[in-house]
Amino acid sequence: MLDTKVEPWQRSNLQVFWSELAPSDHIVQIYENDKVFLDSLEGFAGSGILAGEAVILIATKEHLRAIRERLENHGFDIASLIASDRFIGLEATETLSKFMVNNWPDEQLFFETVKAVFERAQRNSRKVRAFGEMVALLWQAGLNDATVQLENLWNQFHRKGAFSLFCAYPKKGFIKDVSASIHTICCEHSKVIDGSPRPSTEIYYQTVNLS
Repeated sequence: MLDTKVEPWQRSNLQVFWSELAPSDHIVQIYENDKVFLDSLEGFAGSGILAGEAVILIATKEHLRAIRERLENHGFDIASLIASDRFIGLEATETLSKFMVNNWPDEQLFFETVKAVFERAQRNSRKVRAFGEMVALLWQAGLNDATVQLENLWNQFHRKGAFSLFCAYPKKGFIKDVSASIHTICCEHSKVIDGSPRPSTEIYYQTVNLS
């Protein structure tokens, strides 16, 4: 059985952290409020666009709308990026419906669904970074085992391709056995970023090691 070790918190400049993501990174944030989460998602997406990468966001309609407004306010031409498949925004509930069968993620349907999206994003040998909120929706619906399975499927797909992956969960969704539940989710990732309010130029993170 794997022994999971979570390293102490480390501090990094926000821009440096998001711009230096490695293709092997699978990051999670368990956030206290939407502003903290959207600040992180803005850094994740904006840094990817500035680096010439394609960005895939699978999120709720509200979060897709909010992050698009934030990026446009910073001068990003989102319409042009969408036209060239460098910004692909997908509604999380609709995407889930393509591979969930009896409240369980069907492995083959999942791989078919995400592969089609990544093929669009990877045109012209572009690097890709992806964000997914589908796991958070399953967790909030009480489908905890299905959530862990979906994280496992993402990890399998992640190992086959070089891209950075970011997931986020609202902390209010962890009601029973909070510490144990958070530990279970964090252990499916390589890095955990702090979800509490912080200065806008800083980010705190932990590295998760499996041995």
